[in-house]
Amino acid sequence: MKPYEQRFPWQLDWNLLRTFMVVVEQRGISRAADFLGLKQPTVSAALKRLEETTGKVLIVRKPHEFRVTRAGRMLYTECCSIFGTVSQLPSLLEVDGEILRGHISISIASHVISPHLDDVLHAFAQQHPNVTYSFTVAESDEICGRISQNRASLGICLLPEIPPDLDVTILYREYFGLFCGPRHKLFGAEEITPEDLRGEPSVSFQTETEDGPLDPVARLRARAGIETGWSGVSSNLHELRRMIVADIGVGALPLHVAQYDVEYGRLRQLPPHDDLPLINIYLLSNPNRRFSAPETAFLSACRDMIAKTDLSERTYR
Repeated sequence: MKPYEQRFPWQLDWNLLRTFMVVVEQRGISRAADFLGLKQPTVSAALKRLEETTGKVLIVRKPHEFRVTRAGRMLYTECCSIFGTVSQLPSLLEVDGEILRGHISISIASHVISPHLDDVLHAFAQQHPNVTYSFTVAESDEICGRISQNRASLGICLLPEIPPDLDVTILYREYFGLFCGPRHKLFGAEEITPEDLRGEPSVSFQTETEDGPLDPVARLRARAGIETGWSGVSSNLHELRRMIVADIGVGALPLHVAQYDVEYGRLRQLPPHDDLPLINIYLLSNPNRRFSAPETAFLSACRDMIAKTDLSERTYR
């Protein structure tokens, strides 16, 4: 090992790595400064110090250009790994006899509504009242990244394909259907035919793209003859529902999620009613993570529920 390489870990200010990670994720120094509660010159100086320490240009910063270099991308990956390891320390050190203490962090998609998951959470919280929780809502690809980078205990989301480096299990399945809100011209119609939907404006999830996890939902939209372009888009189910209710456009929602709004007269399901897309919602974990005692126990509780409950019972209609 070269003398420079031997000195590097002793000379490096670890706070610079955290700042760099936030700059990359926020896609800019000013946004990173707002996120960290610092002034912009402070963040700029930290980034400059890190580049001087590593001897590499990590981010190209020009007017109207923000680009992470190859060295910067490699460093960002390692920063995420370091952050994930450090974030585990409080839970790993919470050892108090038979009492389970610590924290469980879950990255979750916005439209995850599962009575089975709620039952597991309730039973676990009753059994282990000293365990705390945090739920971070994110898009599916970000959730996969967080779990791969060891930045969360568990992930719950849709997947376009199964990541080879993660442990993945189907948590539940849900059917999607098309809905309109009470302001829509078809809401009070006695009968609605598929032809009535031809050319209707629509709103959609961002993941309703070709080969995305909700691509079957996009095909349902095409099958109904709804306008191919969209009038609104969101990665958040609650905001998509808001746009449907406001009559910005027709949109697709999980049937069991929309059920309550249908019963209370806030949504109406539209045709087609047959051969609806069935979407898997997955439970993700990282096999290389050093799970704390609470994380291990909670993951075991989830897997136990999955093993004991047939998939047909975890398929919400």
